[in-house]
Amino acid sequence: MFDLKLLQAFVTVADAGSFTAAAHRLNSTQSTVSQQIGRLEDVVRRALFDRGARPVKLTPAGEQLIGYARRILALQREALALMSDPSGSRTIRVGVPDDLVTPEMSQEFARFSTRYSEIRLDVATGLSRELSRRFREGELDVAIVKEPSAQADAHASFREPLAWVEASNRSRPWPSPIPLVTFPPGGLYRDQMIDKIEAAGLRWYLAFTGNSLVSVLRAVEAGLGVSILPSATTGFYNIRKCELFEAVPDMALSIYAWEQDAATTDLLAAMSEIVANNRAADTRPQRQHPEA
Repeated sequence: MFDLKLLQAFVTVADAGSFTAAAHRLNSTQSTVSQQIGRLEDVVRRALFDRGARPVKLTPAGEQLIGYARRILALQREALALMSDPSGSRTIRVGVPDDLVTPEMSQEFARFSTRYSEIRLDVATGLSRELSRRFREGELDVAIVKEPSAQADAHASFREPLAWVEASNRSRPWPSPIPLVTFPPGGLYRDQMIDKIEAAGLRWYLAFTGNSLVSVLRAVEAGLGVSILPSATTGFYNIRKCELFEAVPDMALSIYAWEQDAATTDLLAAMSEIVANNRAADTRPQRQHPEA
């Protein structure tokens, strides 16, 4: 194993061209630097400098070693810089459904990262069932999930009103089988939609499957089919409630967290407030859309 002090002396002599100049740069003495080079030569069992040259020159063995010495010293500096920087010394892993990544929520994540610079925030979106699984298995520290009812350990829970929706400009009744617009398998709305439409004795087929909320909303807006979606997500699209089906029961929008330290508590409070304000907006009048 190489002594870093010996490697530093070696690189400094090579750069300075003399033992005396290297000693000055290292705030040492010429004899000390010479002893350090001698000890390094004992380790590699080869001469590293041609001491008879002026300025001193590297031997072939020294030429082989110099590149490695510079890399080892550079890695040491990088490691020291990383360890002395408190940012990223802890990670909080957060999971949220796609439709909750609003401008307000994103701004809160940015604010939190600025306030707690020592914490690295790792935010991921996904389907609620997958987020719930990851939280319960310890892969997430904080999670917002949609579920039929909140669990006993929920930090907070809010109503998530749902509705059957269709394009605002649709003027004809839906044919049979009814086209459905939905998320991939595993999504709560997808299962609920299929269960209810089959309970009503209606035929159906999957007309559009989207991986994101925006793609599903746009497909409904375009008239590709009907869907079950959160009421809070439809206000800025040409979408209305579809009266073909019975009302859909609310879901719970629940926030969970493993730890309750000061930083996590601050994040939970802010996230809860944003969700509460967002869901309160459901009671305000929606934008009116012209109907054909």
